[in-house]
Amino acid sequence: MAEILVLYYSRGGSVAALARHVARGVGEVEGMSARLRTVPPVAPVTTAAAPPVPDEGAPYVTAGDLAECAGLLLGSPTRFGNMAAPLKHFIDGLGGEWASGTLVGKPAGVFTSTATLHGGQESTLLTMMLPLLHHGCVVAGIPFTEPGLSSTRSGGTPYGASHVAGGDNDPTPTAEEARLARALGRRIAALAARLG
Repeated sequence: MAEILVLYYSRGGSVAALARHVARGVGEVEGMSARLRTVPPVAPVTTAAAPPVPDEGAPYVTAGDLAECAGLLLGSPTRFGNMAAPLKHFIDGLGGEWASGTLVGKPAGVFTSTATLHGGQESTLLTMMLPLLHHGCVVAGIPFTEPGLSSTRSGGTPYGASHVAGGDNDPTPTAEEARLARALGRRIAALAARLG
């Protein structure tokens, strides 16, 4: 069974919840499964290394996960219209994978969460695509043939799945957001099946 790597960073739980819906969508495509992975947090001053395995949630990603995946979905909360530092830090360390073409030709998509509707979702999704293009991925979003994209009143964009956590940081995606996240997972998995 081919695997799609669902790689994310989540601090408040919103992106982790969205990642699980994306993974469900991947699993809806015959012959495909999702491999959930996360990245360790980063800090301006490191006093101790992060444990090799997180206390809870998805395991930390390795270079092997990138090599073994048939496709990639990246998720991050929005930080001033861009991805969070832990995910960017991980991506910035992929020079070897870039040079060897590890991700060339693999389909990829992106997802995010913000506290507000206009908190930078689309700019975050677009900036997350840039390194994927440099790595030679076949980047895809959610087409408008997905009915929920035209009716959503919260998250969800043609650039990728998204969630609006609100001022109370509610990590639970709305029904619309969950459907669009699953649609993104299905799309990347279906593309991987066709390209594989």
